[in-house]
Amino acid sequence: MTRFWPEAADEPQAPRIGPFGWLRIVFRGLVLGGVTFGCLALLLLVRLVERPLFGLQRPLTPHITQFVCRSAFRIMGMRFASRGVPMRHHGAVVANHVSWLDIFTLNAPQRIYFVAKSEVADWPGIGLLARATGTLFIQRKGVQALAQKNMFEARLRAGHKLLFFPEGTSTDGLRVLPFKSTLFAAFFADGLDAILWVQPVTLIYSAPEGQDARFYGWWGDMDFARHLIKSLAVRRPGGVEVVFHEPVRVADFPDRKALAAHCEAAVRSAFPDGGESAARG
Repeated sequence: MTRFWPEAADEPQAPRIGPFGWLRIVFRGLVLGGVTFGCLALLLLVRLVERPLFGLQRPLTPHITQFVCRSAFRIMGMRFASRGVPMRHHGAVVANHVSWLDIFTLNAPQRIYFVAKSEVADWPGIGLLARATGTLFIQRKGVQALAQKNMFEARLRAGHKLLFFPEGTSTDGLRVLPFKSTLFAAFFADGLDAILWVQPVTLIYSAPEGQDARFYGWWGDMDFARHLIKSLAVRRPGGVEVVFHEPVRVADFPDRKALAAHCEAAVRSAFPDGGESAARG
């Protein structure tokens, strides 16, 4: 996950937090933290047994991750809905990227493993959670290209469903940025295209009533702590809808650029304006 958006607009004005808002922050924060890190401890214990028995396979721990992510929306009071069906094929999921909340949103309905830049591994809190849940970290250095290709292939052949954010950055949630085709190249290596599928997924966040339409967007230099606090404080939170589009077979596309273009068009199709909005709330 990355948060740099060269065309970032001004940050939405944070709503004023009153006494009851701070009570909601404390209550929801303590419960969310307790569930998240309590289950993290359980996951690490289970992984001690799971790793030597199953290696790259993770038949047990993803269920713990899903429980945490589903619980997060109940704790925060956010509405969660989904359309379509997560694919059962081997391959990858590609989605538009809005916020750190995407971690919960995308894990809740399916078993996936995120692909993130290597710097995320060192982020306080988030880095620990990412490593524990099997996130695949990549570096942008050319000398790492072969090693990363081998990691991709090993994880994909092991049946891991990898999650990519082809925009390369998070946005305000009102638009979809052009998909970068670079990471799609891994699907065409060494005959993988014959066995892999890709499913485009659209994330549509709805702001709390009366708030800026970009309320859940997290981009540019936005501070994680402040974004978390405002999300916990709101009395009547908004929601998120996950739209699963039809999966496509990699072998049906001539190259990575054609596959990236198809996935981008599918993700945009779930937005009323095709993901081109620059509107403000």
